[in-house]
Amino acid sequence: MKKLMSTLFVIAAAANMAVAGDKPDFSGNWKMDADKSVFGPMPPPTSMSCKIEHKDPDLNIVQSQSGAQGDQTMTFKYSTDGKETTNSLMGNDVKSKAAWDGKTLVVNSSLDAGGTQVKLTSKYSLSDDGKTLTQALSISAPQGDFDLTYVLVKQ
Repeated sequence: MKKLMSTLFVIAAAANMAVAGDKPDFSGNWKMDADKSVFGPMPPPTSMSCKIEHKDPDLNIVQSQSGAQGDQTMTFKYSTDGKETTNSLMGNDVKSKAAWDGKTLVVNSSLDAGGTQVKLTSKYSLSDDGKTLTQALSISAPQGDFDLTYVLVKQ
């Protein structure tokens, strides 16, 4: 019985390591491919880049973009183990929870923008060759729901 329990423990530990190893590492410098991105009703940025530092469960993203609204740099910090984090977006607190769904990182966020409740769901996925990062973003607000997709290429 003791040998069986030890064997089961080793199998379970190996399975956990295999699952952890399947999670992609989003670290790197990324630049938006505007031709492959989809902006929905939003005006597209003229350029966007991200610097990502990812050591699971810590994920730090510094996103810089230029466009009709001028130049912006935003910093987001997430914990991929489901712990709630708070970031600031244009002066509004954004509460987020990030968790893995297979090889996709799903970040569910909410914010109160001047009395308007907005919900955001970002799904980050990495191509098999590790050179393309896709962020599928769904936004739900009283004005309606819409989707954006940012395709980023590793630099």
